[in-house]
Amino acid sequence: MPSPVAWAASLKAHRTLILTAMGAAASIATFLFLLGRPPAVAAYAATRGDVVQTVVASGRVVNPLRIDIGSQLTGSVSRIPVDEGQAVKANEVLIELEGDELRAQVVQARLAMAQAEARLRQLRETTLPSAQQSLRQARANLVDVQRQYERTHELQATGFVGLAQLDGAKRNLEVAQSQLRAAQLQVDDNSAEGNAQRLAQMAVEQAQAAMQTAQANLDHTIIRTPLAGTLISRAVERGDVVSPGKALMVLSPSGETQLVVQIDEKNLALIALGQVALASADAYPDLRFDAEVAYINPGVDPQRGSVEVKLRVPSPPDYLRQDMTVSVDILVARHAGALAVPGDAVHDAGRASPWVWHVVDGRARKQPVRTGVRGDTCIEIVDGLRQGDLVLAGPAPTIGEGQRVRTHLREWAGAAVASAS
Repeated sequence: MPSPVAWAASLKAHRTLILTAMGAAASIATFLFLLGRPPAVAAYAATRGDVVQTVVASGRVVNPLRIDIGSQLTGSVSRIPVDEGQAVKANEVLIELEGDELRAQVVQARLAMAQAEARLRQLRETTLPSAQQSLRQARANLVDVQRQYERTHELQATGFVGLAQLDGAKRNLEVAQSQLRAAQLQVDDNSAEGNAQRLAQMAVEQAQAAMQTAQANLDHTIIRTPLAGTLISRAVERGDVVSPGKALMVLSPSGETQLVVQIDEKNLALIALGQVALASADAYPDLRFDAEVAYINPGVDPQRGSVEVKLRVPSPPDYLRQDMTVSVDILVARHAGALAVPGDAVHDAGRASPWVWHVVDGRARKQPVRTGVRGDTCIEIVDGLRQGDLVLAGPAPTIGEGQRVRTHLREWAGAAVASAS
């Protein structure tokens, strides 16, 4: 029999071994549990708010001395109702270009749009109801033919009719079934989600865009003064052929403070006359004052890839001085109550097919979206999501389609300002 000391040592060794084994088992169990848990990722909730897009630019303060007046089209001058040295009002006509061909294009574009709209109305008001009526008739006819076939089948089984009559009834049934399928296809094709209506809607949108382009070109045949002032130079006569980038007149505006900024040409399509802006001088960054887009240079600086834009300051602050450096936020879009998500949640935002990781029932699904106003902080979602939908924040870990995820909601501003510079 072992001594008490030896027995105690043996018992201690067995306890140590058991505890070690239990610890190892617990570690393995914990590892296997964590291995099977879905990854934890941050997510945003799609939120509605007032989404504002601005274009940010910098420039300097000037007291306007002259503005070059040019044309955005190549064309022949038909009328010049003003003379050099004449005082002119804001938006007064300075030069008119020949516009007969462009007017004809506008008429043609309007006719094309009317035809496209008529085709869409015909599908909605005539073709679709007719197809639906044909479908109802085809269903009723199939019921009758089915009954006739079943009756003929019973009669043939008892010997009252021959196989030829049964074959004829079967052919009639197959024809009725085929007619029902064809009628259903016609309804599907002409429904709101069908190919015919989608193509017709696209044709309407294309015709509308063509009409707007034609109207814009026609509007450009009338060259107006952006501001009130005095024409100090005129370098164009009736009958001259003018082209973009050439100064035709020089206007000295009535004395008011202006801001001259350079806009990146990629943002040119966002800028329009009359847009409001908030500006601040670098020397007084906490003080903001109002400004308004008054002039957009028709030419692009090829060296810098920028366009000169001038903003008038209706009520210049006392501290504003000539040649001061200023920063300007031009308001280019405001969508009230827009659905939006933070920009890092949208993948391929600058491409033709943006998408998000949409969390549905704890699984990540790749969801295509259509975007609207975009900027540095958030992106408007026009189609593809609903308010409250969860999307994964970026940059997200490697996620696969349908993969389970554990989300923790990340707060964000909701109503945000999107800016471009």
